[in-house]
Amino acid sequence: MDTTTLDAALDAAARGWHVFPLRPGSKRPAGHPEDRCPGTGRCAGGHRTWEQRATTDPSKIRAAWTHAPYGIGVATGPSGLCVLDLDTAKPGEEIPQRWAAAGARSGEDVLAVVADEAGQELPGDTLTVRTPSGGLHLYYRVPGDVTLRNTSGERGNGLGWKVDTRAWGGYVAGVGTTTPAGRYGFLWDGTVAELPRWLVSRLTPAPLPAAPVVPIRPAGDRRSRYLDAAVRAEAGKVADAKTSRNATLYAAAVALGQLVEGNALTEDEVRAALMTAAGRHIGTRHFTAREAETAITSGLRAGANRPRRIA
Repeated sequence: MDTTTLDAALDAAARGWHVFPLRPGSKRPAGHPEDRCPGTGRCAGGHRTWEQRATTDPSKIRAAWTHAPYGIGVATGPSGLCVLDLDTAKPGEEIPQRWAAAGARSGEDVLAVVADEAGQELPGDTLTVRTPSGGLHLYYRVPGDVTLRNTSGERGNGLGWKVDTRAWGGYVAGVGTTTPAGRYGFLWDGTVAELPRWLVSRLTPAPLPAAPVVPIRPAGDRRSRYLDAAVRAEAGKVADAKTSRNATLYAAAVALGQLVEGNALTEDEVRAALMTAAGRHIGTRHFTAREAETAITSGLRAGANRPRRIA
């Protein structure tokens, strides 16, 4: 039993952070992927993702971390957190011109430039973790009236080169986790500050379109044709995406998630269709099966807030 890791997991849970096991010596979630789910045990009612399994229950944490020397995943969304992941450049890596011209050499520098351009203070006075690569994780509380998702670099509404954010659909390796590169540890174990409002605005996704005022009313067997066409259209967008594949997949899951919540489609058939469409991109740069599953889960959750019903 790795009591140090167990204690660290319990400490994280005591702070209100929802934790789940990472594979020993790795940053990847422990357990089976959805496509190999046995449908038994904790998954008897359907596959449970790492985000759904994350817990603050000390008894469940003790049971897990006495089973194996797992690392610690902190599920940022359920924990009410947004973590700014400030990475460092790899040896020989070319710095994009925009950031090189501003004198930035790391994610920490980029965040300083972004804050300066916004006329704001650098949001550094919060609990901070040093990563094995020499980067930083800045922990922030998300205001209760907003829902944030992950961002990556400069894509979508991201902040910039070497700056990722982790919120709903994301996680970070917690203090006490060890990888071949080293161990995650506190740089400053202080108060978790609230995410500054100017960053909330920068990171908030564009609003979803309004839901239809009245139910969609295709006649007769046109109902099934309408739904088939809707699934094909959204899956086609994902399959044909040349860039922003994660954002395209998320948007498709939002659209179909509205129909799932309206009881027109099942979540299983939507997940299967979107994962099949995303399959042609999985394994390419910056796109993994885990990222695809996370985008779908987050999109379905967002779509559920605006159900569309088929009369």
